[in-house]
Amino acid sequence: MKSITALFFLFCFLVPSALAQLRFGFYGRSCPRAESIVANVVANRFRRDRSITAALLRMQFHDCFVRGCDASLLIDPRPGRPSEKSTGPNASVRGYEIIDEAKRLLEAVCPRTVSCADIVTLATRDSVALAGGPRFSVPTGRRDGLRSSPNDVNLPGPTIPVAASIQAFAAQGMNVNDMVTLIGGGHSVGAIHCSLFQDRLNDPAMDRTLNARLRNTCRSPNDPSVFLDQRTPFVVDNAIYGEIRRQRGVMRIDQNLGLDRSTRGIVSSFAQSNPLFRKRFAEAMVKMGRIRVLTGRAGEIRRNCRVFNNGR
Repeated sequence: MKSITALFFLFCFLVPSALAQLRFGFYGRSCPRAESIVANVVANRFRRDRSITAALLRMQFHDCFVRGCDASLLIDPRPGRPSEKSTGPNASVRGYEIIDEAKRLLEAVCPRTVSCADIVTLATRDSVALAGGPRFSVPTGRRDGLRSSPNDVNLPGPTIPVAASIQAFAAQGMNVNDMVTLIGGGHSVGAIHCSLFQDRLNDPAMDRTLNARLRNTCRSPNDPSVFLDQRTPFVVDNAIYGEIRRQRGVMRIDQNLGLDRSTRGIVSSFAQSNPLFRKRFAEAMVKMGRIRVLTGRAGEIRRNCRVFNNGR
């Protein structure tokens, strides 16, 4: 099983002026095949590895959290010049080769036209649909950032209290519904290392059967990982919310969403209705993808997603 550490994320401020410059079908004239090229790359990879949905979701969330959705996470570190990739929270982010392949094909037909930030957004959207999640359109027109520093990375752990999470999301323009939707939806296809949920294994309220199974798995060496959604680990659906209601949430933050009075009603609603979850997840993903984007003449369109155009 591919190891994806706990998915969790906060978000940056929405910038109204930037929102106005993103639009659906942005590449309709400048690169008509842009979205289909990305979709084909993702589909080919998904046929070999269904875990890429979790990888791409995590990549987009980690990128958008730090400096907005500007592909700053994709920059490779260099001697004497670390990047966001250099930090512990991002050490296990994977899927960069998918973005690289899409960028290579796009540069061949539409040089310096499609941003790496848009490729990440489109690839993640496409992987969600392939994993049984909702199909939805995303606005494009993002530009790539000019900074990638480990000093900017501040990703919280999986035990953050619900109240602190709500406060952080509210400060970033995201509401409680967005938070519950994105955390649960992201974790519906994620996995976590045993070392990151020891607090749950020691929780007497956790479902006994699940607890015993997880303890058995975690006895293995090299810090194994387990699925966050024990029912449908490769499907973006509402199953994880039902698991949470039965004290079968693996991560502390997931389980607390089902216990806290401010979020348990939303968890219950999603557990009872996959159509409702799908609708809200699509809306929240589009909203998240608009966070602090660069548009117009800001930033750049990278030729190589791993390197700034000036070679810095």
